[in-house]
Amino acid sequence: MLATAPAPVTHQAEFARQLDRLVELGYPALAGISEQQLRDRAEPLRRHLDALPEPGGGAGPIPFVIVAKHAFVPAGEAFTRVTLKGRPAVTVFEPAELDRFAPIEGVDLPTGDIYLCTGIETGPEYRNITPNDALPRILAAGRSPLTIEEGVAVVTQFPGILRERNAFSLAASRCGDRRVPAVWTSEHRPKLGWCWAGNPHTWLGTGSCAGRAGY
Repeated sequence: MLATAPAPVTHQAEFARQLDRLVELGYPALAGISEQQLRDRAEPLRRHLDALPEPGGGAGPIPFVIVAKHAFVPAGEAFTRVTLKGRPAVTVFEPAELDRFAPIEGVDLPTGDIYLCTGIETGPEYRNITPNDALPRILAAGRSPLTIEEGVAVVTQFPGILRERNAFSLAASRCGDRRVPAVWTSEHRPKLGWCWAGNPHTWLGTGSCAGRAGY
């Protein structure tokens, strides 16, 4: 008898899993609130789930991730709580450095401390293409580059996405110099660092999303 394929995980179930993951990693304490307060802040985001495409699995876009803004949960501290096969993540950024990064012009984040980032792709098609050159192509496709917080959210919920040759730049966050944040693996550990905006790398794509939804 043929085995029946498992049913896709619903968006509501995935939302609950992601929220539980944030609680497990200590996001309430990082934000200075209770677990219930975090859950209460996330609850209004559920109303956006029905408008998202049905989950299909496979190699397509990640339907959504719950994103905590840096001012709410410090991105550097959140990132170092990620693990990949038991190895903790590291970042090259000092906490004060991350305070300097802000969304580029044209990237408008929803109001509130947390929001949904939807239709996420890590951009392997932009490997060996500089972030400077990838950005207009992403915008022309009607998509938006990812911020640091969005990259942290993706790796938090899907650490296995940082498999070989699947590193990605976070071109929506800049601080006035030529650095573009990026996430990759170093010594088998997730790493949050940066690369030059005008330098191509064969192993580094540029991540993007279809949209954002908040309160």
